Amino acid sequence: MPMNNSRKVAGVAGVISFLWVGLTAAIAASQRRLVFNPTNKREVDSPRSSGHRTRAIVLRAQDGTKLSGWLMTPQIVGPHPAVVYFGGRSEEVSWVVRDAGKLFPGMAVLAMNYRGYGNSGGEPGEAHMVEDGRLLYDWLAERAHVDPDKVAVVGRSLGSGVAVQVALERPVHSLVLITPYDSILAIAKRKFRAVPVEYVLQHRFESVKYAPSLKAPTYVLRAQSDDVVPHSHTDLLVAQLGKLHLDETIPDSDHMNIPYLAATQHKIAEFLTRRFSEAHPVTSAHEELAAPHEA
Repeated sequence: MPMNNSRKVAGVAGVISFLWVGLTAAIAASQRRLVFNPTNKREVDSPRSSGHRTRAIVLRAQDGTKLSGWLMTPQIVGPHPAVVYFGGRSEEVSWVVRDAGKLFPGMAVLAMNYRGYGNSGGEPGEAHMVEDGRLLYDWLAERAHVDPDKVAVVGRSLGSGVAVQVALERPVHSLVLITPYDSILAIAKRKFRAVPVEYVLQHRFESVKYAPSLKAPTYVLRAQSDDVVPHSHTDLLVAQLGKLHLDETIPDSDHMNIPYLAATQHKIAEFLTRRFSEAHPVTSAHEELAAPHEA
């Protein structure tokens, strides 16, 4: 090969290598923004549940970080079955309060914003989200008005990864996963095919690894059209679930609107109501962790 062509090839290779290294470094530096999209603006200005007593609460995580959200309790005297809700990547959870009467009738509900979301302090990250999730579960299960044997966990999109890990280490009665994925790592590798994402991504949310060990009956709801979590990534998770109850697709839904649709809310309410009415809850290993305290 002539010398000039060799130099041109070497030059092009050098540019490609530089761009590849630059892209990898950019992903490593901005992964928190890529995985999480915290929003402070409330989705509902003055959230109230028509079917519950509603109370804005502040809890403290183990490291003292402030976690803000809402506790909803049924109007009638308990103890009640209960639900802990974990939201999506860009989700502020005040809308859950507004819709709790339809989604979770007759159930106590805890909906807290992740660190960095809503009025919660700190910054989001997988380790903290899972640790906080366990603490929120423990706190709710210890309320006098809650039946500790009947606490379910509901996770949407990114929150499905939190819900799975909480269900792995707590005696979750039932598990609802809305547009869940096998892992954030797998989705990132699909999106950034030319980048060694596995070496730089810290927040992996590898639900597929934990799925076989889950003991709680699990209800999966998919969006009919989902350009965020392709169905193939949900398929891989569903295939590994330890106790799949049902895998359903909501008609006329997409990744963003699925939790707000009447059909979705009816199906979740029906599943949980039926499960909570059964005599013998399913339990799993329970790690002892100190519950968070109210600020």
